[in-house]
Amino acid sequence: MERVESLEKMKQICRRIQDSFRELQEDLTPFRPERCYRLAPMRLYSLSKTQFVLVFVVFFFCFGVSTLIGVSGPRIISENYYHGLSNSINGSKSGPFDLRSPPLSNYNQQLWLTCIIQLEHSTEIADLSWKELRMDVELQGVMQDASVMHINNNIHNKNRSLHCAAQKQACEEIIVLHLGYLNYTQYKISVSFRNLQDDLKDRIKNVTFAFKMYNATFSQVEIWFRFVFVVMTFIVTCVFAHSLRKFSMRDWSIEQKWMSVLLPLLLLYNDPFFPLSFLVNSWFPGALDAFFQALFLCALLLFWLCVYHSIRVQGQRRLLTFYLPKLLVVGLLWLSAVTLGIWQTVNELQDPTYQYKVDIQNFQGMKVFFLLLVAVYVLYLLFLVLCACSELKNAPYTDLRLKFLTALTLLVLVISVVILYLRFGSKALQDNFVSELSTHYQNSAEFLSFYGLLNFYLYTLAFVYSPSRSALYDSQLKDNPAFSMLNDSDDEVIYGSDYEEMPLQNGRAIKASARHQDESESD
Repeated sequence: MERVESLEKMKQICRRIQDSFRELQEDLTPFRPERCYRLAPMRLYSLSKTQFVLVFVVFFFCFGVSTLIGVSGPRIISENYYHGLSNSINGSKSGPFDLRSPPLSNYNQQLWLTCIIQLEHSTEIADLSWKELRMDVELQGVMQDASVMHINNNIHNKNRSLHCAAQKQACEEIIVLHLGYLNYTQYKISVSFRNLQDDLKDRIKNVTFAFKMYNATFSQVEIWFRFVFVVMTFIVTCVFAHSLRKFSMRDWSIEQKWMSVLLPLLLLYNDPFFPLSFLVNSWFPGALDAFFQALFLCALLLFWLCVYHSIRVQGQRRLLTFYLPKLLVVGLLWLSAVTLGIWQTVNELQDPTYQYKVDIQNFQGMKVFFLLLVAVYVLYLLFLVLCACSELKNAPYTDLRLKFLTALTLLVLVISVVILYLRFGSKALQDNFVSELSTHYQNSAEFLSFYGLLNFYLYTLAFVYSPSRSALYDSQLKDNPAFSMLNDSDDEVIYGSDYEEMPLQNGRAIKASARHQDESESD
């Protein structure tokens, strides 16, 4: 008897495991044609035209407030200029130039030393369009007890290309060195020019050096606003997940599934670990921040491809045919960005004077490869958007999803292009591709507008794609275009119909049918 009871218990456990596995498999199934009408309702379907306009007004208002706060915020970069001839021995034009940085703290985040060679006015400056300039840079760190420490225990020898355009009395700015994090309270730097030719040396009027670092006030503002975005994103994520709790995952729409992934990634994009960079003197917090940024941006690119493709395809979304091409394109973009970031970080740790021009062939190859991937992605996305718009322009509900996502995404892309133009229109501080993409902002307005734009974009999508409070799982006919729009036009159903009258009308029809049946039986 005991053996029989134990066998029955084992069978029951196996059945429960099979049932649980079957339910899990159904939840992970991306799409089934017979479930197309059971998708969880979205607030997008119940919004009126006035409410749609109000959504965009709120989006613009939040974005405008963040931009205005940034305009009134502090400058991002602090600059300290030094005249090199006054710091060199006997006023020598080739150095060595002994420089000492201003007192630094962790709030200054990074340090750059740049050099500008000013020339006497001459009509023959065009002959100096390109000159190879060799620099010897010795870097020393000053501790809090005023002791001096040699960094890397050697002198860095680098060749720089000096570009002096005609009709200008100053050559282009040269990056002498860049420190990704600050390990000392002050730095002593000695710079010497070794192969300064006589024709150039005779025309040098002055050599100006500039120490550039992040403004400590801006660093404090950045900490607070990142914290605000982290808290807001956490609240939006919890509210969005709570609104979908009564719906099975297999009945979520493709937009709702992607939002459940993008919102946690947005939380990482805002970087809750950002304050560690001010507490730990290490390269790791900065590299972690760049990794989170690349991960979120590539996930957003993948979201656009998947949504525009799945909103048109009514079959099953298979891994090889649906996801693999998109993962290949976006994954290579992510891998290129991460590889360039690691390459820069590793080389700068070994040599603060490192620049990509030292290894220009490999860098140019990576840069061309990255730009080609961007071009392939743009063409692929345009193809999916045009196909979806041409095939679904008259499809009920689906047309509304397509129009809203396209309008909001296009708006965000236009604003992003404007921000990037303002950000890179003038000469950037860093002279390498990776730093320009990830770290540098000219002013607080660019920082807050860019971060606020992506955050408010995701918040708007989460609001529109989340089910409303009055959405019931049993009211599935209004999500089925085959039934809900059989006798109504698109505008009437979405903007003018009253779904609350449907149960009342159905009840009256049932009562009338029952009354007619009773009368026929009595006769």
